[in-house]
Amino acid sequence: MLRIIRTTTLRALAADRDQLDQARAEAETATDSAIRAEDTAEGLSDQLRQAKRDADEEFEGMRAILRQAAAERDEARAERDAARKEVEEARAQVLLDAEDRVALRVLLRTARRRDTNRVHVLFHRGRFHSVHATVEGAEAAAEAEGAPRDGWTAHAPGAALPPAAEVVWRVQPLTLSST
Repeated sequence: MLRIIRTTTLRALAADRDQLDQARAEAETATDSAIRAEDTAEGLSDQLRQAKRDADEEFEGMRAILRQAAAERDEARAERDAARKEVEEARAQVLLDAEDRVALRVLLRTARRRDTNRVHVLFHRGRFHSVHATVEGAEAAAEAEGAPRDGWTAHAPGAALPPAAEVVWRVQPLTLSST
């Protein structure tokens, strides 16, 4: 069967077909653009996830470095405090030693004035405490520091002395010489 079409209708159909071809080409271009945009978005999303993982790793690395630096700082502070304490103790010991020397000189002068050649040295746990002209003076000084009044015993001549650190208070006679 044949159909007769007018030229205006034919022209209109040809124009519609041209528009349809143009719309199809535009649709294909838009589809291609959308596919490329989707691929680009997926690539960017992958890059973003990788950048986040890298940033998290960097952050954890920085956190570990910070923890290590804080630990080193705390250790350095502890060492500094220990050194300060040692210096303070050394200063105190130097002052005590100086005071001990002064006290010894005074006691030695006193003992020399009395024409005696013996003094009694008081030790507390093996460390020098004071020097006295008499045993009674040394015992009284120890008792003033908290030693029990009835805890004094005599040491047998020639017997070995117990270690000084084991004896809380000890009075030991010391002979003076004028050299």
